[in-house]
Amino acid sequence: MCSTFHFAGLSLYFEDGHDDLDDFGFDDYGSECDGIRITAFLDAGQDNLTPLGRLEKYAFSENVFNRQIVARGLLDVLREFSDNENDFISVMETVARMSEDGEPTVRAELMEQVPNIAMFLHESQPNFPAAFSRYLVPIVVRYLTDPNNQVRKTSQAALLVLLEQGLICKGDVESKVCPVLLDLTEPSSDDDYKIEAVAIMCKLVTMLSRDTVEQLLLLRFCELCSDARLFQVRKVCAANFGEFCSIVGQDATEKLLMSKFFDLCSDSLWGIRKACAECFMIVSNSTSPGVRRSKLSPLFISLISDQSRWVRQAAFQSLGRFISTFANPSSTGLYFREDGTLLEVPRPPPARPNQDGRSTPSLESMSRGASSADSAHTPPRERREGLACHHSNPAPPAAAHGRSKETEHTDDNFNSFHYWRPPLPDISEELEILKAEAPRGQPGRVTEGGAGSEEEMACLEPATSSQIQKVLDCLQPHMDDPDVQAQVQVLSAALKAAQLESQTEAEGPSDSQPPEVGDGVESSPGGKTTELSDEPPSQQNVIPQPLLDQYLSMTDPARAQTVDTEIAKHCAFSLPGVALTLGRQNWHCLKDTYETLATDVQWKVRRTLAFSIHELAVILGDQLTAADLVPIFNGFLKDLDEVRIGVLKHLYDFLKLLHAEKRREYLYQLQEFMVTDNSRNWRFRYELAEQLILIIELYGHYDVFDYLRQIALTLCSDKVSEVRWISYKLVVEILQKMYACGAHDLGLNFINELVVRFCHCPKWVGRQAFAFICQTIVEEDCMPMDQFAQHLLPSLLSLSSDPVANVRVLVAKALRQSVMEKEPGSAYSDELEETVTALQADKDRDVCFFASLDPSRALMDTASDTSRTQLLLSTLVT
Repeated sequence: MCSTFHFAGLSLYFEDGHDDLDDFGFDDYGSECDGIRITAFLDAGQDNLTPLGRLEKYAFSENVFNRQIVARGLLDVLREFSDNENDFISVMETVARMSEDGEPTVRAELMEQVPNIAMFLHESQPNFPAAFSRYLVPIVVRYLTDPNNQVRKTSQAALLVLLEQGLICKGDVESKVCPVLLDLTEPSSDDDYKIEAVAIMCKLVTMLSRDTVEQLLLLRFCELCSDARLFQVRKVCAANFGEFCSIVGQDATEKLLMSKFFDLCSDSLWGIRKACAECFMIVSNSTSPGVRRSKLSPLFISLISDQSRWVRQAAFQSLGRFISTFANPSSTGLYFREDGTLLEVPRPPPARPNQDGRSTPSLESMSRGASSADSAHTPPRERREGLACHHSNPAPPAAAHGRSKETEHTDDNFNSFHYWRPPLPDISEELEILKAEAPRGQPGRVTEGGAGSEEEMACLEPATSSQIQKVLDCLQPHMDDPDVQAQVQVLSAALKAAQLESQTEAEGPSDSQPPEVGDGVESSPGGKTTELSDEPPSQQNVIPQPLLDQYLSMTDPARAQTVDTEIAKHCAFSLPGVALTLGRQNWHCLKDTYETLATDVQWKVRRTLAFSIHELAVILGDQLTAADLVPIFNGFLKDLDEVRIGVLKHLYDFLKLLHAEKRREYLYQLQEFMVTDNSRNWRFRYELAEQLILIIELYGHYDVFDYLRQIALTLCSDKVSEVRWISYKLVVEILQKMYACGAHDLGLNFINELVVRFCHCPKWVGRQAFAFICQTIVEEDCMPMDQFAQHLLPSLLSLSSDPVANVRVLVAKALRQSVMEKEPGSAYSDELEETVTALQADKDRDVCFFASLDPSRALMDTASDTSRTQLLLSTLVT
């Protein structure tokens, strides 16, 4: 059956055949429209017109369908005329005139082809360098204001694609695109145009440079954030506020954008406040620590307490991410590599002792001493008293003179690695003893000649800040050195922490008055006063305490009723980030919460923790991991498969963090992973095999032979070919472990077991697996070739006469591509050549192919060979 449609000079045939079409010239037009050649209208026809003439004819035909066909085939048309520059320019001018077509469908078809045409012009740029900028960019910009909605949407999508691919130059963006967007976002602009232009502008900033955004778009964005007439505009601005902040940087964010963000967070519409809560983390990353702590934290608390449930829900989901912005590598001791791996900050080498036997403090110890994170270990009062006791004790003149000479000598030889700062010994323990012996009436003085008055202690912090500032000044001439740059960053953080601590002390109550009995102080029978340690377990000073309190409340069942039923899952998801921010010294703040989440009734919550427990182990270190995470890890091992898979996927990452004795206990539990709730869950066993390949390096060869060997052999007989495929590699890794450790006897026993289990297997799949294992052993150099020739090669050669062709295929491949390249030795060379010759004459075509294949050519065909082998193994059945 065929149908014919006649248009002005155009006839199309829709049929299953391949008839030539009269006049229009289409050919190979199938029933599915896959074989159509759009440029067929350029072929010679009955009109005696040139190809350019026929293009003009159909591009401006009165029939809309003709014009649509031309617009749809513009890319092919340009390819046809790309050899001649004059013809190419004529086609581009035709495209420019077609863009003014009065039919919206034609304009939409044309705009859909613009990204493809732009890519073609980009590839042909040496021939036509300015064609895209001259002809197509004006079309895209003009269509942004097209009266037809479909055309505008198409041009917006095309513009984003062009920007993502980098096909529009910076000059065109600044001179042609941005001015149009600024005009469309004027207060007097049409509402629909303004809303669309704001959306385009917000997506545009992520693809522009910082200078371009600041000069052209930043002020207009600030105005749009305060648009009182269109809430859609404010909502788009709120949703993309973080992108603007991350592009323009900290200074512009705090000077121009922060006030707008406060207004949006208090907007009357809950959807706008919800959008602000969702982008809060990105905004926080673009501000200074002081602004983050003093301004953004109270603002976030107001969103958590919002009257709208949807706003509260979004705020709680972003709470953990917002807390993570307070993290400081100098205090946590951890940092993220580019690939996302969490690593410890490299520690500097131990400091060399001074002449008096004391070691000079390193830059890292200085920063940790000045940062607020260490106050979790040493109370501020004790730290200040100890430092004040050291400084208030006057030194003898001779000693002072000696130190002054030493300081002068150090200044003369100063560089970025030696610091002249006087060492400060840690005398907190001695201070406690002296405090206990001090008279009751003199709480401010520890002992005669010891710590001075509180006024002397008050002057300590400015001195510490000034010392750090002096070191920074001395490092400025050496900023070209990357090591010096890293030191300056750490010192700057230490300086800010010291200044913040001094400000907090200045605003707080004075410590100069003796403590009153009954106000946090207990009177001892001997008349002495002792401070009570009633500090709540969740107290810390890394992040604002209200934020941590709100985060800890996410495990409250009442939150699930009033905020979000999955709030516990969000808490579990962000817990590693919160733990990283607080540091291992403040783990006590999160320990109870983590244990509560680990026993949550929802398996999704436990699954989330299982997937991240290895990252938390890196954050906490080996001691806290063994004490607090190992029991929870053991519980996950006995949980549902949905939870166990999270532990299994990172089993190696977790076990390598444990001590050898604790790690060895899990050898007995690895067998339990073979049992699953659903036997059809073969991916679980596949993941186990992958992890065992990594785990082999964590154990000795005796443990590998006694425990992992049996699991590997069991996986090799799995019902699913993918599991068997990976298990063969596991077997090879075990054998390599034996020979690498010098356990040749264990390796020989394992080889004999492989020969019995696979080479002599009554099922052809086992014999085929033996050929594959032998090839992998040779390719991976798992054992010396003389040992391979003595113990494995005879069995492999015996399979060359196997009745199953699939076995002989892998035997031929192993012998020709691997064994013969390694030269197993003269003892087997004759037999090896005879076997390969026999396989080359095999009756099976595939066996002949692999036996005759040149190894150099085989390297080129590795991908196809691997695909074929996988196809063969996938067809195996037990």
